[in-house]
Amino acid sequence: MATEDKNRATAAALLPLVGGAANVGSIAHCMTRLRLGLHDRSLVDDEALKALPAVMGVVEDDTYQIVLGPGAVARVTPEFERLVEEERAAAPADATAPTSEELADRGAAIKAQQKARNATPFKLFLRRIANIFVPLIPALIGCGIIAGLNGLLVNLDLLPSVTPALAAMASGFMALIAVFVGYNTAKEFGGTPILGGAVAAIIVFPGVADIDAFGQTLSPGQGGVLGALGAAVLAVYVEKWCRRWVPEALDVLVTPTLTVLISGLVTIFGLMYVAGEVSSAIGTFADWLLSTGGAGAGFVLGGLFLPLVMLGLHQALIPIHTTLIEQQGYTVLLPILAMAGAGQVGAAAAVYLRLPRNESIRRTVRSALPAGLLGVGEPLIYGVSLPLGRPFVTACVGGAFGGAFVGLFNQLGDAVGSTAIGPSGWALFPLLDGNRGLGTTVAVYAGGLVAGYIAGFVATYFFGFSKSLLEEFNVSQEPAPSTVAASGSRTTGTGGSDRPGDSGDPGDSGAKEPAGV
Repeated sequence: MATEDKNRATAAALLPLVGGAANVGSIAHCMTRLRLGLHDRSLVDDEALKALPAVMGVVEDDTYQIVLGPGAVARVTPEFERLVEEERAAAPADATAPTSEELADRGAAIKAQQKARNATPFKLFLRRIANIFVPLIPALIGCGIIAGLNGLLVNLDLLPSVTPALAAMASGFMALIAVFVGYNTAKEFGGTPILGGAVAAIIVFPGVADIDAFGQTLSPGQGGVLGALGAAVLAVYVEKWCRRWVPEALDVLVTPTLTVLISGLVTIFGLMYVAGEVSSAIGTFADWLLSTGGAGAGFVLGGLFLPLVMLGLHQALIPIHTTLIEQQGYTVLLPILAMAGAGQVGAAAAVYLRLPRNESIRRTVRSALPAGLLGVGEPLIYGVSLPLGRPFVTACVGGAFGGAFVGLFNQLGDAVGSTAIGPSGWALFPLLDGNRGLGTTVAVYAGGLVAGYIAGFVATYFFGFSKSLLEEFNVSQEPAPSTVAASGSRTTGTGGSDRPGDSGDPGDSGAKEPAGV
């Protein structure tokens, strides 16, 4: 089957299981998930969705999220959108059929219950932060890989006529990242996006070098993404104030002028200085943390990252990563946090060996392990470790030891960083950078992965299963011949459904997207 036909077939299989086109209110996708806004959540067949070969898992949040994996989701989503439009266009007029408004009313109570679990002000704020920075990740990855390639060519003294062009490609986006942050911030907070970008552009304008504020001359880029974030939020509030008080006949002239003028003055004579101090403090603290308590700090960071992901608190790290990349050219935190994925891989291998009779779980491990090695941890989290319970904890132990390994070398002076955020596992190798040369940086990161694999495996193999857990899950789920002959139906053992996460999967409780696991 051609790739296009396969993607369309996947979309066609998904659509009826989410209630059909009439139940779909919005369609979007991120790096690994198809995100659907549904009118009536009760129309979704969760079990049938999870049973589809292309589906790695489902997650309930503000949107209904179907995990398809990187690459696949970007190809299936357009096909899904086309099928939705085709079904809506072909649907006959039926006065008895529920309208979208009626479906929305019917599912409002269910949706409200799901949202309430993650509607705390702090989590809503973190979700907004993620919505601002996540769209920037593809550009960060692309430019980061080009920067790594350029650095390799420079170190090897190859293609000297090409390296300046590569440097321009790699640096152009980072030089203007504040503008993109300002644009997305205004859009997220309900303002005019281009006004947010215009105010944030002041930060990177070379002419600010002629301005004195707080007794010092400003520098282009001072305050970075944090300054852009603050400037754009301020612009939104100024714009909204103007919309309320400026006469409609003058709005088109006065509102944008006052928005840029007031927000720009505050940015130049306040926010740039304050955000610059905060950004410098973040870089200083990260360097101090790893240079003085490297192994211990790495152990804690690597061990706690998966729980942070499950609580959605990892989103608070996105601006910190971006600030470090903007300041130093790489973030030293991501390679340590990426060790959580290594712990998952080791834990999954141990689960595979400890449950030799449960072919269902072993099949899930076999299919999810390649993605886990490349840093896509969701299939292993939601399909293996979380449903089993203890292996999730022992996977965190593996991540802690991998983080300690990388942190130790940071403490010894070998800084290991990533020039972009998003990937982890083996997919992070092209984005690695540090202060000791590419060979040393790659070796330290690879050593951390190996330490995470081994620690996750050992911890899970020896401590990941209680006696009762082994009795429950180490049971063959294949049909007994006598049972098939007698009834012609398939039975399962004590292990339950075909996928360990099909019943009571903690991954369906509003967990956020794991970035870098």
